[in-house]
Amino acid sequence: MKKLTLIAASAALAAGAATAADDVTLQLKWVTQAQFAGYYVALDKGYYEDEGLNVTINAGGPDISPPQVLAGGGADVVIDWMPSALATRERGLPLVNIAQPFKSSGLMLTCLKSSGVTSAADFPGKTLGVWFFGNEYPFLSWMSQLGIATDGSDGGVTVLKQGFNVDPLLQGQADCISTMTYNEYWQVIDAGLTESELVTFRYEDQGVATLEDGLYVHEDRLSDDAFVDSMVRFVRASMRGWKYAEENPDEAAEIVLDNDATGAQTEVHQKRMMGEIAKLTAGSNGALDPADYERTVATLLAGGSDPVITMEPEGAWTHMITDQALN
Repeated sequence: MKKLTLIAASAALAAGAATAADDVTLQLKWVTQAQFAGYYVALDKGYYEDEGLNVTINAGGPDISPPQVLAGGGADVVIDWMPSALATRERGLPLVNIAQPFKSSGLMLTCLKSSGVTSAADFPGKTLGVWFFGNEYPFLSWMSQLGIATDGSDGGVTVLKQGFNVDPLLQGQADCISTMTYNEYWQVIDAGLTESELVTFRYEDQGVATLEDGLYVHEDRLSDDAFVDSMVRFVRASMRGWKYAEENPDEAAEIVLDNDATGAQTEVHQKRMMGEIAKLTAGSNGALDPADYERTVATLLAGGSDPVITMEPEGAWTHMITDQALN
């Protein structure tokens, strides 16, 4: 009887081991907000669990660099903008794009109309707020293509290293600041300025749009079949979450709020953000469009004497994961 009990216990342990979920850690580019709704929806709805995954989502912040987290082994997959990822790759950390949930760019410069800025030709002599920590590359590439120096010299612009807020515009420290269509622009509006008092320059309209919010892993891990399999399941569940979020934006925003441990987000802002985010993920099934990639690379290379990247990247993206995840 004792022997049978031991056999039964061993069988139960073996069955448990066979069905144990694979752990995956995702590092976000920023704090918990609707920008990442698809992942929180996938977690909340059990889509990751359906794929045999135990997913941990780590929020980002102003002092968190997703590539550095990946390099240090703190995450299996990270969210980053492609300019940052390609610049990081050229510097020696081999990031690879395995999926691209965001099809369009939401990056803008938002200017006070009273500053006299009505077109890019008015930028020289102005102070422009720019995010750094890898977010500066689209701006620097744009200015380089315009032939506008960013060192504050005559005929150039003064770059204000902008915090992740809109204070420089509100307090008159900058003529223009960096904003996203889904976030900081509306913070400006909520602060009391009207749309008629603002002039916006969306990067896509300026011909310098670059890809944002892609999923990146360390190239070395793609030689591990077990890791590849876990990423196939992760991307499949994540895109399922993104499409649900697009179709149910208010519910998706509520799920994000439920996962915001800081309690800093508001329902009005997150629902509005989700509506704008859905415009950026629309049209993507998760697979990187090579034409979008080539456009991003061309923009980053076209930087005159100081381009963001100095050579055509090799091996910076793969369809290995999405080809399996989406079929």
